[in-house]
Amino acid sequence: MTTSLGGLFLLGGGYLGLLFCCAMAVERGWIPARLLRHPLVYTLALGVYASAWATYGSMELVSQVGYGYLTYYLGVAGAFLLAPVLLLPVQRMARTYQLYSLADLFAFRFRSRWVGTLVTLVSIAAILPLLALQVQSMGDSIYLLTGAGSPALLALAFCALIALIAILFGARHTRLQARHDTLLGVIALESLVKLAAMLMLGGFALFGIFDGSADLQTWLDGPGLSRQIAVTPLDAGQWRTLLLLFFAAAFLTPHMFHMVFTETLSSRSLLQAGWSLALYMLLLAIPIPLILWGAQYQGNLAGLNPAYLAFSLSNSSWIDGLAFIAGLAAASGTLIIISLALSGMILNHLVLLARPPTQRPDLYRWLRWLRRALVAAVILGGWLFYRLIGFHHDLTALGLTAFVGMAQCLPGLLAILYWPGANRKGMVSGLVVGIIIWLLGLWFPLLTGQPAQVLIPPGLEALADEPAWYAVTLVSLSANILVFILVALISKTSEGERAAAEACSVDAVIRPKRLPLAAADGEEFKRHLAVALGEDVAEREVSRALASLKQSSRDSRPYALRRLRDRIQANLSGLMGPAVAEDIVDRFLPYRRDGRVVTDDIHFVESRLEAYRSRLTGMARELDGLRRHHRRTLTQLPIGLCAFGSDDELLMWNQALAILSGIDGESVVGARRDCLPSPWNELLGRILDNQNSHLYKQPVELDQGLRYLTLHKAELKGDEEERGGSVILVEDHSEMKWLEDELVHAARLASIGQLAAGVAHEIGNPITGISSLAQNLRYDTDDPVVLESAEQIQTLTERVSRIVSSLVGFAHGGRHVPGEPFAPVDLKRITDEALHLIHLARSGQDVVYRNDCFSEPFVSGDAQRLSQVLVNLLSNARDASPPGSEIVIATQADPHGVTLSVTDQGRGIDAEIRDQLFEPFITTKPPGEGTGLGLPLVYSIIVEHHGQIHIDSPPPGLECGTRISVWLPIHIEDSDSHHEPDSDR
Repeated sequence: MTTSLGGLFLLGGGYLGLLFCCAMAVERGWIPARLLRHPLVYTLALGVYASAWATYGSMELVSQVGYGYLTYYLGVAGAFLLAPVLLLPVQRMARTYQLYSLADLFAFRFRSRWVGTLVTLVSIAAILPLLALQVQSMGDSIYLLTGAGSPALLALAFCALIALIAILFGARHTRLQARHDTLLGVIALESLVKLAAMLMLGGFALFGIFDGSADLQTWLDGPGLSRQIAVTPLDAGQWRTLLLLFFAAAFLTPHMFHMVFTETLSSRSLLQAGWSLALYMLLLAIPIPLILWGAQYQGNLAGLNPAYLAFSLSNSSWIDGLAFIAGLAAASGTLIIISLALSGMILNHLVLLARPPTQRPDLYRWLRWLRRALVAAVILGGWLFYRLIGFHHDLTALGLTAFVGMAQCLPGLLAILYWPGANRKGMVSGLVVGIIIWLLGLWFPLLTGQPAQVLIPPGLEALADEPAWYAVTLVSLSANILVFILVALISKTSEGERAAAEACSVDAVIRPKRLPLAAADGEEFKRHLAVALGEDVAEREVSRALASLKQSSRDSRPYALRRLRDRIQANLSGLMGPAVAEDIVDRFLPYRRDGRVVTDDIHFVESRLEAYRSRLTGMARELDGLRRHHRRTLTQLPIGLCAFGSDDELLMWNQALAILSGIDGESVVGARRDCLPSPWNELLGRILDNQNSHLYKQPVELDQGLRYLTLHKAELKGDEEERGGSVILVEDHSEMKWLEDELVHAARLASIGQLAAGVAHEIGNPITGISSLAQNLRYDTDDPVVLESAEQIQTLTERVSRIVSSLVGFAHGGRHVPGEPFAPVDLKRITDEALHLIHLARSGQDVVYRNDCFSEPFVSGDAQRLSQVLVNLLSNARDASPPGSEIVIATQADPHGVTLSVTDQGRGIDAEIRDQLFEPFITTKPPGEGTGLGLPLVYSIIVEHHGQIHIDSPPPGLECGTRISVWLPIHIEDSDSHHEPDSDR
């Protein structure tokens, strides 16, 4: 073992340089992200559990207790085999509430920042011996290889390089929850190198020293048998205790908590690690006894610490290099992850509590550099502790001291998962008692070199003869658990702790309260938080939370604001710890009590139940299935349904109502009734404020037009156990209303029919007489003027007859009395004729008429009846037009028909009666000036011609006036069919 110091540093520096190159390759994207996020890479990263204990400490333990060394590997395998009931619930809480250390978890569950501080201090005290173990293993191996007189300083140099890598690639993010793909890649490579080196050392022992497994077995049965007999195996109690310690270390130590719950890819990856990590640890454990037996076979053990037996396998430099690299890889990975995890705990639960980050414009930069300094301080603290306790301690003593100390948090963690009645008084009392016993029995003896002060309770005197670590473990954990339970049972649990207990228990769904916030929207959130965080940080944090929730900063729904508050608190928890985050949010984003009754947030509970449905079992799963069935029934009910709480907050908005209103339920659930979009705020407020439980056929203007809605209300009386509120059913009775209107219309037509029959009888005879007299005039005179007048009288009497016949026909089923067959009609010609008839009237002489109609194409119809249509339309346009205005008659052809329009410049038609103008007796003229029969007759004629009629008031592009457009089909020779169906109104 005469390796030069320069060669050793070249080897160690080369390995650390390899880690640096791997980190750079990941940073620059040279390694595919898909590869980095493969579950196998995550499993290798979890191999950071195998610290220098796995390479050197296990050698020391196997030489003392034989196969008892396997407890280190079996403990972690057992922890991951229990991942579904132990690790996954903690992972769920860590993700949901942004908890990224053991101190965060305890502070959140027991609702006390000082609990987080206590757990942080315990973690520091417990991890210092583990850090010292890593540093001592590097120093001892350097001394063995080089014989250097100052191995501690050389170890410090390696610690500085390791701290630099941790800072460069592990502390680049401000937030603890930021995933470090670079870090995962580096630690996975470290685990791979460590495993490869140990397997090669074991292979050398098996095939280089022994001639295969048969030769090894021969030696074990012969010369090696005495050495195996000399080993004192662990008794059953010690074996189980070591299993418990290593089981707890798999997820309680800061670096393992960080890797298991912060850097985890998914719950599936964690479950897969249940077997893949066990396989990795098995491969790592196999070389340990092979190296021991190879070293014993060589016989060069005089004065050599059993931890470093690998260095005695051969005088070859490459064997020494493998042993050194295996230890350096294990120590460096552990130092990097412990420094990152512990620095976050110290920052959040010690530094920020002592110096809150209020109104720092450079908050992110300040936190980043502070964390980097703490990373270096943690590694330096491990080296200083190593120097303080001296070089004479066994690695097993250092490791067991650390593991027993961290195991004191195990009762608290199990209570978090499985004992909702636990409180912080019990947890703190039990933890303090256990830590005191541990400090006196193991930790202080490391510093002072004095014998362990094991507090043996009466009746357990037999423990006095047991190893100190065993007695201290049993006594401290027993006292911890006993005091925890007793104090928790006799002390009161606060409301906050009960709420947190519901959030933390395995099958729990947190039930936040439905309370309004002092801030009205996201913009006010920014202003309130700016007081504590500064404007820039507040803007970024609120915007980040809004983006993750996909909400608008102007969303004022109470439910949305509560979600935003929870998200901001979770994000700040990852930035500065749950204690400081909770304090900032409670102070600057408080709830408004207003003396109102506090109820559970039903919608939030429903959403969480949906998320956790796969984890429910037994009766809980059956009840959830029943809930889902009822929920689906209400959601898919073909009638609109909404529900309000007693505080007028909207709790449900089903699919039918979403389709009717055009409003998605997700955008309004959680809003106050008065904050709903119009007209629903007024409509629903009307039924809620009304003493009656029903409102029938309320006219409501929706996107699809005027609808008639009927509302039914059911009051839900609330008490201490049941929630109150209101349920409203909304039925669309528009079709029924229109059918009723049609029935009324039919009744009117029936009355018109009776009236028309009488009018036809009374008017028909005088009209016949006038027609006869007009015909006789043509034979009694040759005066052209008289003859022309007689002809006009005859034409007008025929028109009166046709009007009476049309009225009778319209009243009896909407069809005109059969007349002349349809023929080609020139719209320009009949427009000229209609204008000529209009000019005969004395009124409206100051209105200008403009005929922009084309002669072709011809339409199919009855020229006389179409002329009657135009006379009616022109008469109405003339009566509505102001003096000096213009009336335009125009046509526009399309492939199937011609649209004739009459446009005036009058005041227009009110929207309220526009759709009723084609009903009998509906008129816009003053009483005595209109009968309301003109447009119904027009409508009847147009329908008979298979046409359509439409009213625009005002016409598109104009500020006033009315345009009535009539579409008629083009005349097709020798065709008895028409392309257009009967029109609707």
